Amino acid sequence: MSKTKINFEPFGGWVVLPNPSKKKTAAGIILDDDTAKRLQTNILEVLAVGPDCRQTKVGDTVMVDPTTEAMLIHLDDVPHLFVNEFQILGKLEK
Repeated sequence: MSKTKINFEPFGGWVVLPNPSKKKTAAGIILDDDTAKRLQTNILEVLAVGPDCRQTKVGDTVMVDPTTEAMLIHLDDVPHLFVNEFQILGKLEK
């Protein structure tokens, strides 16, 4: 489970997820665009959910439709994805 705490509560059926796009590795290596795209994942941990979300909760690990058009939002200067719950295909069991 992620230790990421965000100070934001979405309305309706919206879900906040971490941005999977990385331009730099944990070791500090800067990635070119093609490499960054290949390393991107659609398996993400839910950081916040709106009150109308019925199938996902904070801390769930979910699979997002890879063809979805997510909104990129910045919370505390950190980019996050903002998707509707129906764009989530399912969740992984722990």
